[in-house]
Amino acid sequence: MNPVVNDFSVRIATPNGTGSQTSNIVIHRALLRMGLAANAKNLFPSNIAGLPTWYQIRVSPGGWQTMAESWQILLPLNQATIGKDLRESAPGTVVIDNSDWKTAESAFEGFVRYPVPFDKLARGIDNAKLRPRLKNLIYVGVVAWLLDIPIKAVREALETVFPGKTEVVDLNESAAMIGHEYASDNFTKQDPYTTESADQVGNKILVDGNEAAALGAIWGGVSVVAWYPITPASSLAENLEKHIEKIREKDSEGANRFVVVQAEDELAAVGMALGAGWAGARSMTSTSGPGISLMAENLGLGYFTEIPTVIYDVQRVGPSTGLPTRTQQSDMLQVAFHSHGDTRFPMLLPANPGEAFSMSCQAYDLAEKYQTPVVFMSDLDLGMNNWICDPLEEPSADFDRGKIASDEVIARLEKWGRYRDVDGDGIPYRTIPGVTLHPDAAHLTRGSGHDEDANYSESPEVYSRNLDRIARKISGMVVDLPEPIFKPGHGDMGLIAFGTTDWAVEEALADMETTPDYLRVRSFPFHQQVGEFLENHETVMVIEQNQQGQMAQLLAMEYPQLAGRIVSKTYYGGLPLSANFVREALQSASEVEAR
Repeated sequence: MNPVVNDFSVRIATPNGTGSQTSNIVIHRALLRMGLAANAKNLFPSNIAGLPTWYQIRVSPGGWQTMAESWQILLPLNQATIGKDLRESAPGTVVIDNSDWKTAESAFEGFVRYPVPFDKLARGIDNAKLRPRLKNLIYVGVVAWLLDIPIKAVREALETVFPGKTEVVDLNESAAMIGHEYASDNFTKQDPYTTESADQVGNKILVDGNEAAALGAIWGGVSVVAWYPITPASSLAENLEKHIEKIREKDSEGANRFVVVQAEDELAAVGMALGAGWAGARSMTSTSGPGISLMAENLGLGYFTEIPTVIYDVQRVGPSTGLPTRTQQSDMLQVAFHSHGDTRFPMLLPANPGEAFSMSCQAYDLAEKYQTPVVFMSDLDLGMNNWICDPLEEPSADFDRGKIASDEVIARLEKWGRYRDVDGDGIPYRTIPGVTLHPDAAHLTRGSGHDEDANYSESPEVYSRNLDRIARKISGMVVDLPEPIFKPGHGDMGLIAFGTTDWAVEEALADMETTPDYLRVRSFPFHQQVGEFLENHETVMVIEQNQQGQMAQLLAMEYPQLAGRIVSKTYYGGLPLSANFVREALQSASEVEAR
C-alpha cells in the first residue's frame, strides 16, 4: 500500500455545543504547526445546541484553500447523523467511530474502520467537571496517531488556543494522549493516509475575513461604529471593538477616540452611521442580507444627501431568514441598486483576508472622497472561516477626506452651495458642522428634492440635473476602485468570477490543460477592462454562488449590447464552492462549443 502524503480531507461530525470546536481547531492548528497549509471549514447549525455540526479539514499538496466535495477520513461522532454521514461517504473511507454506541457492523461495510470506545476512555479523565468537554480531545489523539501528527505539534496547537494557561494545556494534552495511546496499543494502520512536515506556511498568518475587515476599518480611521447582531456579521463588529480598545490612542484627557454602539435594530444602526458621517466622523455598520433589506430607505437618504459611510454586508443564504449559517453571494442586485428610486451603490468585492483588510481600509477614503455610502461585500465563508494568508500590510498613504470646504475654501469660491459641481467631476464641497465656521457654510440637509444650494425644490429640471450629477460622480469612482485581476489562458472562452469563488476557480484552472482567460471582478461600478473582456470573447462564463446569476445579470444590464455573450453558471447550495464544480462547468461549456 503506497502512502498518500499530505493529500486528504477529514470530516468530523458532532452535536453542536459539546465543545468539539476546540478539538477541531487543535487538529487544524497542529497541521499548520507542521508547515501544512491546511484549510478548515466550519459547517454549523443556525439555532440551538445539540443539532448537527460538521467540521472539514483539507490538506493538499498545493495548499488549496477550497473545500473538497468528498472526504477520505470520517469521524461520525454524532449519533443522530451517523447513518447519514456513512451513507454520504465513499467506499474505502477511513472511519473513526464510537464503538460504545454498538452500531451495527453492517453499517461499516466497505470502510476502513477504527472503532474507539470514547465513552469508556473518557472515564480515565481525572477532572470530572470538565470531562464532557475534554472527551473530544480523545479523538484529537486518535487522529494524531492516524496521520502521524507529532504530539509536539498538538501541544503547540493547544498553546495557541489557550495562551499562557499551562495547566489547561496540560489537561487537554493528557486527554489527547488517552486517545493516542489507545490507538497505538490497539490498531494496526490499514489505510494509506499520512502527513509529513512541509514548508507551505512560512510567515503566513491565520485569520478570518471578519477580523481582517475589522482591522482594516481601524486602520481606515473609523471612529463611530453602530451595529446590530446578525449572523454572520456579528463577529466583525465584535472583533473591531476588541482590537480598537488596544490599538487606538486615547486623547489628551484619557478619553476614547471612538464609540461603538449596539443599536436597537438595523434601521437605527445605519441611521447612526449616516448621522456620524454627516457630522464628519468616519463611520460604519455591519450586517447581512436581511439587515441590508431593512436599511434600504436610509441608504437611499445617504445616497441622495451624499453622506459618507461604510456598510459591511457579510452575505448569507436567503431569502427571508434562509440559511443563516451558510454562505452565498446573493445580495449583489439588492445592493447595487439599493433603495427606491435611481441609486447605484459602489461595491467592494474581496476574495481573501488580505483584500478584506485593504479594501476595508480603502472604503473610508472612497466614501469621503465621493461623498456616498460604500458597501463592502463579503460572505460567510470569507467572514467566519479561518484562512492562511500573507501578513496584512499597513496602508502607506494618508487619509483622503475629499472636498471638505474650510472657511478659506468657501471664501475663495465665487458661490458655495452644498451640491454645486464646482470642479466638473460631480463631487461638491461639503462642510462639517462645528468645523466649518464661515457664515455661508450652513445648509439644511434634506432627503427631498433640493437644488445646488440645498434649498427645497420640486423642479423637474433641478431634480434631473442633481441626479445626473450624482450618477456622474459614482461612475467617476471607477478610477479609484480596485481593478479586476486578469490571468491569460489558452482557449477562446472567457471566465468571470468574484469574491471567494476565486479560490475554486484558481484550483480548477491549475490542473486543466486548456484554460480560459480569467477575469476576477473586484468592484462595482465596473472598470473599463470588464467591458473590454466581454468584447474580446464570444463566450464568457460567469461563475457565482446564487441561484439567479446576479453578477451575470448585472453585467448584462451594464453592457446590454454584449449580453448575448454571457453564460451564467451558478451554485446555490450554501456550501463553499468546490474546484470540481468549476471544472465540470468549464468542461460542459467546452463540449457545447465543440458541437
